[in-house]
Amino acid sequence: MTDDFFANPMSWWQSAQGVHREEIRLDFETEFYLTHVIAVFKSPRPAAMVLERSQDYGQTWRPYKYFSVNCTATFGLQDDLTEEGSMCTSRYSDAVPCTRGEVIYRALTPSNKIEDPYSPEAQDLLKLTNLRLLLLKRQECPCRGLGLVEKPQRFAHYAIYDLIIRGSCFCNGHAEECELANRTGEMENVVHGKCVCRHNTAGDHCEKCAPLYNDQPWKPGDGKTGAPNECKKCRCHNHADSCHFDLSVWLASGKRSGGVCDNCKHNTEGHRCQRCKPGYYRDRGKPMSSAEVCKPCSCQPMGSANATFSRSWRCHPKTGFCYCKPGVAGPNCDRCLMGYWGFGENGCRPCDCARDCDQHTGNCFNGYDNEPFFNIPIGGRIPDLVQTPTNESEDEWKWNDHEQGFSALRHPGTAQSLGTSSSFTQCELLLLSTLT
Repeated sequence: MTDDFFANPMSWWQSAQGVHREEIRLDFETEFYLTHVIAVFKSPRPAAMVLERSQDYGQTWRPYKYFSVNCTATFGLQDDLTEEGSMCTSRYSDAVPCTRGEVIYRALTPSNKIEDPYSPEAQDLLKLTNLRLLLLKRQECPCRGLGLVEKPQRFAHYAIYDLIIRGSCFCNGHAEECELANRTGEMENVVHGKCVCRHNTAGDHCEKCAPLYNDQPWKPGDGKTGAPNECKKCRCHNHADSCHFDLSVWLASGKRSGGVCDNCKHNTEGHRCQRCKPGYYRDRGKPMSSAEVCKPCSCQPMGSANATFSRSWRCHPKTGFCYCKPGVAGPNCDRCLMGYWGFGENGCRPCDCARDCDQHTGNCFNGYDNEPFFNIPIGGRIPDLVQTPTNESEDEWKWNDHEQGFSALRHPGTAQSLGTSSSFTQCELLLLSTLT
């Protein structure tokens, strides 16, 4: 019955003798789209039969079409010859011809035309995992009453020459060909169930996005407009192999991006693997997609502290500068600030001096020879503690009020003006402070 009709035209399937009710069931390897069914009977066509399909691998069944010589008497339905769109027809239930009579079912007809073959309505009508024919009532061929010499048991059974099922693999509009679902064997004239997916989709039926393409919700292809509705790649900067769609992220972005990268690599983290993990900072000399973009912090363990923004950060994730303990300085927290000494577990202690002191012993510097002077006019911007020369020109020192000034940097005290003069050409500013 399922072999090649043209190669074996005289082969057929036959039920047991005297059976009035018979079932022919086809279980498919996966989901398919049905287009039409053709049954060519060797015996007279049944006086009543039902074509049914299942979409859940045989757990539940729904009718495609009822066939009967009398739809109202047999199934309580109107005949579609008199009422278009009815579920029952008498078109294929006549006993004549006695042999090679056909029963034809088309899934799509003018009465149930569908514009988008991938819409939920189309799937409800066309998609199936199992198909069965329920042969409910035999009928005799009227030719037997015309005196023809035939064996009485010839039509005491159902017999079918050929059963043709036409359809396509179900790919949601994201494939043009299919392959064997289990990837074994090879058969001709058979529709296989595993789609060869395109548009960055995946799955046996292209029913989901590929692992790294979940930045937007998956959609089937639009069979009406032809839009492919491709899956969009997540922006993981080459630091992840997959991502997942997150509805909350999608809504927060104004429905522009909803992808969240999975298991970020190369010491990165974040929805897009866009920042370095705690204990690492970004190397600005490398592109964000580089596997070496995040470098480990190089903080001096004794001088650095886990503080400020996050206790898990050993250094600033953008600059690499370490978070130092009190009185400690340097990008790596490896020395004392000016005016501090005694680098240790608790940081550095302030010098007990009017000026700087030896960072190892704490001894104060007795003179100004070793003490740098800083030219910081009152109201001016404090420089980055860079030593400057002491012989600036008059223009560099002149203010609108013709006053000269200075500021104490390290210790509280009283800053005093050295007076006003319009003829200073060479000067030294001394830091005068009263220790408290």
